[in-house]
Amino acid sequence: MPRSLDTDPNAEAVQIELYRRMTPTRRLEIGLQMSIDARATLLAGIRTRHPDYDDDTARWALFRLLIGDALFVRAWPHAPLVAP
Repeated sequence: MPRSLDTDPNAEAVQIELYRRMTPTRRLEIGLQMSIDARATLLAGIRTRHPDYDDDTARWALFRLLIGDALFVRAWPHAPLVAP
């Protein structure tokens, strides 16, 4: 397993051991919360860069950022192609 570049090796060993002791359900819950937090952070960045965007426009920008232009256009061909 590759080592983290920004974490002390002893702290990383403790962290890995704690994750190993967790149930699969708990690890899934943590992963889901990390995903939710990452999307919230991305959306906050979009709102900072584009304070004029309404909620729908900000979400379109988020989707575009998450899946890329090619898939975005295929999934929502009539959606606005707004800057993230």
